[in-house]
Amino acid sequence: MWHPRLPPTRLVLAYGALWAVLAAATGYGFRDAGGAASPVVDLLLPLAVLAVAVPLSRSRPMAAVLVVNGLCALGLADSATPANAHVLSLAALSCLLGVRVARARGPLVVLAACLGVDIAACTVLRVPAVWWFYTLTVIPAALLLPWLAGRHWRGRRELVRDGWRLAQSLEERQHLVAERARLAERADIAADMHDSLGHVLSLVALRAGALELSPDLTDRDRADLAELRETIADAVEQLLQTITVLHDPREAETETPAGAGGLSVKGTVTDLLGRAAASGVPVSWEQRGAVPALPPLVERGMYRVVQEALTNAIKHAPGRAVRVGIDHASDHTRVSVVNAAVQEDGLVRQADEQAPTTGGRGLTGLRERVMVLGGTLHTGPHQGGFRVSAVLPHQVPARPLTQAAATGTDRRNDHRAAPESAERLAAVRRAARRRTVAAFAAPAAAAAFFVPAAVYLAWQLTTGVLPPSRFDALEPGRPRAELGRLLPARTFPYAPDHARSAPRPPGTNCEFYRSGRDLLDQVDLYRLCWSNGTLVAKDTLEANRN
Repeated sequence: MWHPRLPPTRLVLAYGALWAVLAAATGYGFRDAGGAASPVVDLLLPLAVLAVAVPLSRSRPMAAVLVVNGLCALGLADSATPANAHVLSLAALSCLLGVRVARARGPLVVLAACLGVDIAACTVLRVPAVWWFYTLTVIPAALLLPWLAGRHWRGRRELVRDGWRLAQSLEERQHLVAERARLAERADIAADMHDSLGHVLSLVALRAGALELSPDLTDRDRADLAELRETIADAVEQLLQTITVLHDPREAETETPAGAGGLSVKGTVTDLLGRAAASGVPVSWEQRGAVPALPPLVERGMYRVVQEALTNAIKHAPGRAVRVGIDHASDHTRVSVVNAAVQEDGLVRQADEQAPTTGGRGLTGLRERVMVLGGTLHTGPHQGGFRVSAVLPHQVPARPLTQAAATGTDRRNDHRAAPESAERLAAVRRAARRRTVAAFAAPAAAAAFFVPAAVYLAWQLTTGVLPPSRFDALEPGRPRAELGRLLPARTFPYAPDHARSAPRPPGTNCEFYRSGRDLLDQVDLYRLCWSNGTLVAKDTLEANRN
């Protein structure tokens, strides 16, 4: 249940203002009733009930509606008219019921109970037709329509409140995005250190190992080179530990692929292979097809594929031959790096042992980079050695491809959950639409039931009216054939009990007619008694007679 957050002073003033308005309407109705109204029953009692019901509408709005509806049921006992000012109080509290109660089941039960009490009062009091008409039309309208208006107002306030909450959530998420970008930059630094520094340090270690075998060096020089090579190996291990610290595994799904954001590449693939050969790596390469004008992203991708593959080959298969092939087609370029098998004591080591074992960060980042470019990467054993093969399109896709797109998975089958804010906003919008539909559908359904009944009742009341001038022209003793032109087409079928039980001439059949067309006020009745088609007697029955 929702309550407006008002300070105590403002709350008292709001209750006082509402009570004053409803009390003024009650006082006006008491004055309009004239001397027939009782000051205690018709004025003091309703004011006391409203003084209790208005504050009760905050904590127990359904009970407040039931209490005020009791005033309306009490007003049906008035023999002059069923209409009274209490229906305005009922409408006001019914509107507050719609504002303060979210669920519809409880209020609907209360509204149905109120209507049931009013119908029971009409049945017990045996009221005339006008009272029934008032009970089945005016009171349901005062209960239902304000309640729907209150629910609609509540829904709009909830939509606005949730909109501000979503705006605040979006603002907080912007700060999170900025923080995530900082972490992604840190991951890029880690990838750059692995791709570039790791490769360079591996080449330096290899060069130091080659110099250590030179016959021109003294034992002291060889010891220094050995110490240098060990120092470089320690530096590589420390570098890997630093990368592990910088790289946050929770960012694996959303981090920017390393090298895709403008990472500087020193030289071309040919320069890279030349430096590797000068360092003592037994590398050979072949380039086939006309070299096209490639986008910078594709050139950097080719460079990283060859660089990462050479780094892994130097580390896991040192001294083994490496073959690099670059094939240029019309719309894509294929890069293949294969290293020969590693032999120990004449035996070939298994290929899966040549796979990177220090975290797998290099090939993982390389695969992400190739996917961003719209290409594919395949790694695995090949003829006892290891092969890295990548296909890079010459046109980079406009939008980065996800893992699902790179593996051929249809994005339409991606059933990841929508953001919580979007789900909440959709739920609030659905609730607002339901309330809007109810605001129109419920009155329409009620009108489909009550309007035909009201029209039929009004037709019966207005077609059974005998004007006073015609009533005066009717003379007892004359046949019906002569008086038929003065009589209305229909009689009044809802004569009260006191009219039907009034004394009549023996052997006659009496008919009743209304003396006026007022639908919401009681009018005098005319009674015509007939015997064998002749008017025997006529009289007037006062409306206020019990």
